[in-house]
Amino acid sequence: MATMGVIADDFTGATDIATAYAARGYRTEVLTGRTAAAAPGADVVVIALKTRTAPVETAVTESLAAHDRLVAAGHTRFTVKYCSTFDSTDRGNIGPVLDALVQRTGASRCVVVPAFPANGRTTYQGHLFVGSDLLEHSSMRHHPLTPMTRSRIADLLVPQTSRSVDEVHLAVVRQGAAAVRAALDATDAQYLVVDAVDDEDLGVIAAATADDVLRSGGSGLAIGTAPGGSDTATSFVAAPGRRLVVCGSASARTREQIAAAAAAGSPTRRLDVARLATDPEGEVADTLTWLTDQPEGSAPVVFSVGDPDDVSDDAASSARIEHALSEVVAQAVPLGFTRCIVAGGETSGAVVSRLGIERLTVGAVIAPGVCWAEGVTSAGERIAIALKSGNFGAPDMYTTAWEALA
Repeated sequence: MATMGVIADDFTGATDIATAYAARGYRTEVLTGRTAAAAPGADVVVIALKTRTAPVETAVTESLAAHDRLVAAGHTRFTVKYCSTFDSTDRGNIGPVLDALVQRTGASRCVVVPAFPANGRTTYQGHLFVGSDLLEHSSMRHHPLTPMTRSRIADLLVPQTSRSVDEVHLAVVRQGAAAVRAALDATDAQYLVVDAVDDEDLGVIAAATADDVLRSGGSGLAIGTAPGGSDTATSFVAAPGRRLVVCGSASARTREQIAAAAAAGSPTRRLDVARLATDPEGEVADTLTWLTDQPEGSAPVVFSVGDPDDVSDDAASSARIEHALSEVVAQAVPLGFTRCIVAGGETSGAVVSRLGIERLTVGAVIAPGVCWAEGVTSAGERIAIALKSGNFGAPDMYTTAWEALA
């Protein structure tokens, strides 16, 4: 019987939490297609959606459909996976999706645990920190789609829901799972923001909520889960092929990684974003020509944002960038580029969908929250792909990640 069904609001988050469960010994499947079914015997099934910044109605509908698929596969407990920086606006989509799933599952409560200490995301006194900075003082304040200008998670969630929100602070968590469970049982609030500043705190929260029908957060809940399951992390031997990095993320860390790759000698090319509005096919074609002209052993980087002044909140421009990068990858794979890093949640979803990949096999870990995975395209091509949240990974990731491939 499957242990946990996970509904992830983007593709990087799906592989993030899958990596965490696999590392704990659970056989984990990531489903990226709308109708794909998990292999028999999976302990954890993660359904990857592209709903983080979708219209609210779309996010709710697709999340409920994912829940129903998981129920049909035998799941009785569920996790809603969102970003560890709680990426959302006052309209959602986190609150509306949680509301719909609380109603669908009949859950009496749902914890809210975005913390991911290994990547510097911690929650203290109900406030979310990125490293030593409050969320509102981090680079997420300037995110083009979901600018985060507040740090108290309850203040972020309350505008998105009509349900009540309460907090369980670190002093209670440090008393152990029984104390946390008692605190959860003592409140009538539907949503409980629970503090966590290290992995031991996550273990306490996971134990306290082990029987809850619905939980929500980042991959921290999986990191805190007790080891078990039927298998260790699945690995694979990657097909030989050329390397490629595509970056749709505008995050500070992604820009740092692009600069580090260029400094190390990797060829880099910035998309002509203005041209994408008038001649997208020409820009993609020229990018492909540039790619094939690069040395065989190199890891070319194609990106859209070079410095903070390039960041745009124009949704149409963002959609054009996602489309162009997904076309670049789709047309590069038949040319032998079968080892690919994709930076950015929205871009990752666009690339995987364009390739027609239905499921991903979890492989070697590159960095906290980032792994190599293998998929098969609709044309039958095997591809090793790493889906990276924009803010994750070391600065030298684009030059060192390849070492983890078998």
